[in-house]
Amino acid sequence: MKFKQRIPRAIRQLFQLYLIVLLIFSLFRIILFLTQTERIDTSVDKADILMAFLMGIRFDLVISGYILILPFFILTVLSFFNRTFPVVYKILFYYVYVLFSIAFLVCAIDIPYFKQFFSRFTITGFEWLGSPKFVFKMVIEEPRYWLIMIPFLCFIFIFYRAFKRIISNSRETSPLPLIPKTALYLLCLGLIFVGIRGRVEKKSPIRIGTAYFCNNPFLNQLGLNPNFTLIRSYLDSKEERNKTVQLMNDAEALVNVQKYLNIGKPDKNFPLLRQRNKYIKPNNYNVVLIIMESMSAAKMERGGNTNHLTPFLDSISHKGYYFSNTYTAGIHTFNGIFSSLFAMPALFRQHPMKESGILKYHGLFSTLKEKGYSTAYFTTHDGQFDNVEGFLKANDCETVISQINYPASEVKTTLGVPDKYMFEYSIPVLNKLSEKNKPFVAAFMTASDHGPYYVPDYFKPRSSELKMQVTEYADYSLQQMIKMASKQKWFKNTVFVFVADHGAPMDNTYDIALDYNHAPLLFYAPYIIKEPKTLDCMAGQIDIFPTIMGLLKQPYANNTLGIDLFSESRPYIFFNADDKYGVIDRDWLLIAKNDGSKKLYKYRNNDTRNYAPEEKNRLEEMNKYAASNLQTFQYLILNKKQ
Repeated sequence: MKFKQRIPRAIRQLFQLYLIVLLIFSLFRIILFLTQTERIDTSVDKADILMAFLMGIRFDLVISGYILILPFFILTVLSFFNRTFPVVYKILFYYVYVLFSIAFLVCAIDIPYFKQFFSRFTITGFEWLGSPKFVFKMVIEEPRYWLIMIPFLCFIFIFYRAFKRIISNSRETSPLPLIPKTALYLLCLGLIFVGIRGRVEKKSPIRIGTAYFCNNPFLNQLGLNPNFTLIRSYLDSKEERNKTVQLMNDAEALVNVQKYLNIGKPDKNFPLLRQRNKYIKPNNYNVVLIIMESMSAAKMERGGNTNHLTPFLDSISHKGYYFSNTYTAGIHTFNGIFSSLFAMPALFRQHPMKESGILKYHGLFSTLKEKGYSTAYFTTHDGQFDNVEGFLKANDCETVISQINYPASEVKTTLGVPDKYMFEYSIPVLNKLSEKNKPFVAAFMTASDHGPYYVPDYFKPRSSELKMQVTEYADYSLQQMIKMASKQKWFKNTVFVFVADHGAPMDNTYDIALDYNHAPLLFYAPYIIKEPKTLDCMAGQIDIFPTIMGLLKQPYANNTLGIDLFSESRPYIFFNADDKYGVIDRDWLLIAKNDGSKKLYKYRNNDTRNYAPEEKNRLEEMNKYAASNLQTFQYLILNKKQ
């Protein structure tokens, strides 16, 4: 009798099933690798690439084990009866098939998700489900999203056929006696448990950090299975300590921040309150804040880009105040909108604009409305997405212009109208606001530099690559906005502020892609700013509102974590990336993760050496600064002192 016939049927089927699902998981990992080849340079050791794929098998075994442990246990019990159970086998077949199909779907979704966020799929990806129609249309209209469905459909078809063939042989051929048969089944169950645990060490099962074995952030993440990161992020979010930020004691954090902000006598109700510009004659300039989708500083010539993608933005950056060390608060659009307008940071996965009870913030709209300004917000697409419209209206934005206001013929994708059309539409609206004989503040959120990509026929890009073309178009649209605005009566009395909502993960030197947070910040007003200059102070989106107020010289109450960059300074700026945060100055970058690990780098020269062991004091100082600010904001929210 052949050797394999002496092995119980359920064990043979289990082994064959493991082989096919590990193969499919590996194929998804290969696809991810091939879509990210630009992150692998010649200095990467081929042994590290192999190690990443081997590490991937460990994580794939975890997911496979969780799915197969119950069916195998049931089959183990049934194997001791001298009869077949066709109904049970059929139920188990569809149980396994459906769960693995879902797991493969997550792997497919993970590929474009990683391309966008440089992070494996987590529960953060479900933030969009608040607007399922919007998300569905965006996916359908963007080829890089639905093309991945082709291998997914092929893989689940192949899996169905292979699984059918594996399970079709229900005849038991094993002649093993009861005791060795029982021992063999118990051994297999034990091996499945070992696979689920991922490690044989007693202290801890496999963790996300287990995958981090080298200095290449992409290869460190390549070994992860997105189902593992999704489940882990969900479980972590349910832990009490992760529902709100608990980086340090509230009182200690508040004292630290008050010291950082030079608050000598704190207000009991508003502990960050500082009265600013009290004895200065104010300027009633109009303010136009343009939040540029995905406009990383690395896309500009000033940021070292040689592809000539942003000639207009580069040109005016030399004609105003350009802050070269500016970092966005987070990596999502809602982070950029919230932090730019309300001078508060991003808190991991929290979504301040989607809270069931909308809070009122001391932000740009509220403050300037009190000064007699008209307030408006423009977006290219659905104003309800991310609850932006409702949140802004609750925070004193009087006019919100969104997709519902534009002619249907001008809506080209689920992201609405192209940037240029939004700017064209805005000019008559701004003219009407100006005719009220009072100043206005208007914020814009562009979208053309985000998929689904659309380049209008009238625009002729220099680049051949679509992603570069849309950046060129976004820059062209900014130029058209300034060109149209310059013909209006209110132009000479207007300050234009340009910042990104977030950048793009163009670099992969560290676990946080700095290009995703490093953004341009530019104040442009050719009739107001007489001496243009570049400022290299550490700055963040949270500083935009106070800095605007500093330029306007308007007296106001600053109850935020932001500072006026014209008159104040900060030693570091911090930013968030869902499950970790970064702290940076001109030379050092600290990355602190939710698992408690912290690494310190000299980032200017892309140095990947971790200096944490010999720079403990520096690390603690930088971490205290960020943790204090983040914890303080959490305290303000929970106690409604924001």
